[in-house]
Amino acid sequence: MKYLLSVFLGAASYGILSTIVVYAYGQGYELGEVVGSQLLMGFILACGLALFTKWRERLQFKGRNVTETKTLVAQLTWKQRLLLMAAGMPTAVTGLLYYQSLKHIPASLAIILLFQFTWISIVAQAVRQRRRPSRPMMLGLGVLLIGTLLAAGILEQGMSQFNIIGVILGLLSAISYSLFIWFSGKAVPSAHPAYRSAWMLAGALTLVFVIFPPAFLFDGTLWGGLLVIGLLLGLFGAFIPPVLFAVGVPRIGEGMAGILGASELPVAVMMSAFVLNEYVSVLQWTGVATVLIGIALPELLKRKRGKGNKQAYHIA
Repeated sequence: MKYLLSVFLGAASYGILSTIVVYAYGQGYELGEVVGSQLLMGFILACGLALFTKWRERLQFKGRNVTETKTLVAQLTWKQRLLLMAAGMPTAVTGLLYYQSLKHIPASLAIILLFQFTWISIVAQAVRQRRRPSRPMMLGLGVLLIGTLLAAGILEQGMSQFNIIGVILGLLSAISYSLFIWFSGKAVPSAHPAYRSAWMLAGALTLVFVIFPPAFLFDGTLWGGLLVIGLLLGLFGAFIPPVLFAVGVPRIGEGMAGILGASELPVAVMMSAFVLNEYVSVLQWTGVATVLIGIALPELLKRKRGKGNKQAYHIA
C-alpha cells in the first residue's frame, strides 16, 4: 500500500505546477527560465538528500574497515550514472512540451492531452509483456477517462479554443511522461531512490541548459521573483515526484503507475478553483470525484478478489 501511496502523492505534486506556471508567465518569465529554474532547484534539493543519505549510510557503518564499508554502501558506476541521466531526460522534455502547450491552448485542454499518458502507459506495458491488461485495470482506466473528460471541462467548453500546435505539444508531453514513468521503474532499480533521483535530475538539467543556455543565472533574473517560482516548481515538479516514483514504480509496475498518475488532474482542478479563482462547474467536480474512483478501483477490485480467494480456500 505504501508504494501505491508513494506514486499517488508523487503524481499529485505535478497537479500544483500548472497554477505556478500560469503565474510565472503572468510575471513575464519565459519557458527556458521557468523550466531551467525548476530543474536547478530540484537538482539542488536532490543532491542535498543524496548527501544526507550517504552521510547516514557511512555513519551506520562507522568503525568498519574501508573495504567493507565500500561493499556495504552501494556505489554507482559511471555507466549506471549515465543511464540514470538519460532516464531523467524525459522529465525535462515533459516540462518543456507541457508548459509550452499552455501558451497555445487552455489549461483544461492541455491537462486532458497530458493525461493520455494513462492509456499510453498501459498499452505500452501490454505490448512489452505481450499480454492483455487485467480486467480491473481496464475497468479503472475506462472510469478514469470518463472522469477526465468531465473534470477538464471539454464537454461544456467544446473545442472552440482548438490550436493544432498546442494539441500536438500536449500529446507529445503525454508520450514523454509515459516514458519517464517507464524509465523510473527500469533504470538501475537496485540503487537508492535518493541517488537515482539526483542523477536523473542531473540529466534533465543538462538537457534543458543545452537547449536554453541559463542566462538567468548571470543577469540577475534568478534573484528576483524567479527564485521563489523555481523553488516551488523544483520542489513539487522536480524533487518530490522523482523521489516518490523511484520508491514506488519499481514495486507496482508502470501500468498501475499510469493509473495512479491521474491523481494530478484533481489536484490541478482544485488549485485552479481555490488559488486562481477559476470557475469550476458541478460537472467538473463530478469528474474529479470520478477520477478518484477510477484511481482506486483497480486496487479495490484486486483486494476484493484476494479476499474472495482466501474465503474459498478456507471453505475448501
